[in-house]
Amino acid sequence: MILLTAAVGIIQLIIAVILAVVALYIGFYVFGRVTRDVDEQQELAKGNVAFGIVVAAIFIAIAVVVQSGITGLSVGVSKASAYGLMSVDGLTVIGIAIVQLILGVVLAVVAIYIALSILDHLTINLHEFEELKKGNVAVAIEMAGVIIAVALIIQSGVVGITAALG
Repeated sequence: MILLTAAVGIIQLIIAVILAVVALYIGFYVFGRVTRDVDEQQELAKGNVAFGIVVAAIFIAIAVVVQSGITGLSVGVSKASAYGLMSVDGLTVIGIAIVQLILGVVLAVVAIYIALSILDHLTINLHEFEELKKGNVAVAIEMAGVIIAVALIIQSGVVGITAALG
């Protein structure tokens, strides 16, 4: 039984690492789509601290949401082990937990994209992405705050889904 629990834990860890890397990649890719005419990698290579702050906020935001989803996955695997991991009910519970995690990541990325787009439209006289290119740290901190706030709100939703499934 201890070996089975350890094996399940290792599988959860592997799934978590894979999904975290994929989520971070998707987040960075979506940020690249939002910034349109800016080469993020070039800005980071130049030492643009403002871009570094925003990219770090995106990674933190995605990590917050993925962590909640991983918790849901752990709950799902524990529940599935009570049914029998390879039983139909067990596999269904694990499948639902994985879907919940993926949904949380997608919601986080979409919400961050929407929040940054809305911020860009609300601040008519301030072009955030142009300011980031100039290295404006104040704007970077503003954007980082929006990104992390959105992630914390999305995290609450992911936790709510986990509670509903539990």
